[in-house]
Amino acid sequence: MELGIALLLGLVILVIFCCKKQQPVGFPPGPAAMPVLGNILQMDFSNPLKDLQKFSEVYGPVYSIYLGFTPAVVVRGLKSIKEVLVNKGTDFAGRPQNRITDVISKSKGLVVAPYGQAWKEHRRFTLSTLRSFGLGKKSMEDRIQEENMHLIQAFKNSKDVLFDPHFVLENAVSNIICSIVFGRRYDYNDTSFQNILNLVHENMKLATGFWAQLYNAFGFIQFLPLPHKKIFQNVDVVFAFLGKVVEEHKETLLPGEPRDYIDCYLEELKKKQEEDGNKMTFDEENLFSCVADLFVAGTETTTSSLEWCLLYMLKFPEIQEKCHEEIDRVFGNKNCLEYEDRERMPYTQAVLQEVQRHASVVPLGVSHSPIRDVHLNGFFIPKGTVIITDLSSVHYDKTHWKYPHEFNPENFLNENGELIKTEAFLPFSAGIGTQFYIFSVCAFNALIFLLHMNLVKNL
Repeated sequence: MELGIALLLGLVILVIFCCKKQQPVGFPPGPAAMPVLGNILQMDFSNPLKDLQKFSEVYGPVYSIYLGFTPAVVVRGLKSIKEVLVNKGTDFAGRPQNRITDVISKSKGLVVAPYGQAWKEHRRFTLSTLRSFGLGKKSMEDRIQEENMHLIQAFKNSKDVLFDPHFVLENAVSNIICSIVFGRRYDYNDTSFQNILNLVHENMKLATGFWAQLYNAFGFIQFLPLPHKKIFQNVDVVFAFLGKVVEEHKETLLPGEPRDYIDCYLEELKKKQEEDGNKMTFDEENLFSCVADLFVAGTETTTSSLEWCLLYMLKFPEIQEKCHEEIDRVFGNKNCLEYEDRERMPYTQAVLQEVQRHASVVPLGVSHSPIRDVHLNGFFIPKGTVIITDLSSVHYDKTHWKYPHEFNPENFLNENGELIKTEAFLPFSAGIGTQFYIFSVCAFNALIFLLHMNLVKNL
């Protein structure tokens, strides 16, 4: 009986393996994949960077791995990554679609939506709306400065006790985003909002973990009581929260007087309904996904950057002291630092950029996918293939940095102490060279600069 079951199981695995889609001619080489599981068991998903580097030493800067049945191409090194993000940026402008992204955003919104008309329209609308509410302008800076006062006070209130700064930093960053998207801020002691932030943080970890990858590979496990189900539960709670916010906006919306991003979207939705009828790309599901993308992506990356800033300042007090001296010199009799002051603070800017390089806050960036068949480094990449850009391979490359594995602001300074630009600095990979990417990076760099520098000055 046991032998029969074993033979049957072996036969099933063999059939599944044989039915697996064969690699096309010219596809990048990679490590041998196990039947059904692919290379999942060969990788530590809590820290996959070492495994990706190990594979690269054998197969080169462009190679393939299998996540279950799903083929993925890993791209490492500046030359190859630039080819994906810049030289052939439009060819690789798509986003891979999988079960997790479908659950989280229904493949809508700004971050994981497939490349196409709907995504273009929402990106254009979002860029225009955020600008109209001050992102990248002086009015945005005023929002940051106002929130910064609350943040500094929260730190001062906890000055004589041990506390985890993650929660207040996350709350501060999210409040600045919420002021534009929701039209309000939340008190640091608001337990219901803290719960939402915790769920978002938890999902960011779960969505890139082993069980999420297993679910992407084998959809049938959705019915099993495994850790990936927590992602679904968290999404339901977060979207219920967003739904309540949207309903409140519907009830209080004054036509022609939008207060925030949600109001603008609701007005655009009504306009599209009147103009396009059933052909419209604007709908409430897209609204929820866009709001979630702005809220989650902006909060997580910026909070992580600020946390790393604090950690490095604690670990390297001599660097903190140099920052403090430069801040004091520029600060003068001002009430607070302004973003334009950064031009007179090359060392401080170098420190912040070195934090993002050395910590590599988003080491694998955002996954991409070619919208058509394309060639990369002489290899054939079929449309829809998952593309993983390993940004850490550039940030620690000894051919581009004076001190690749050290935390040293001199990586961004010349011999005269002036800030230098380097193409090997890739803190994010949303789409280097695109207007939306440049705008987003500038906006969140301003946020990091102002919050961190005013913290250093006041604490």
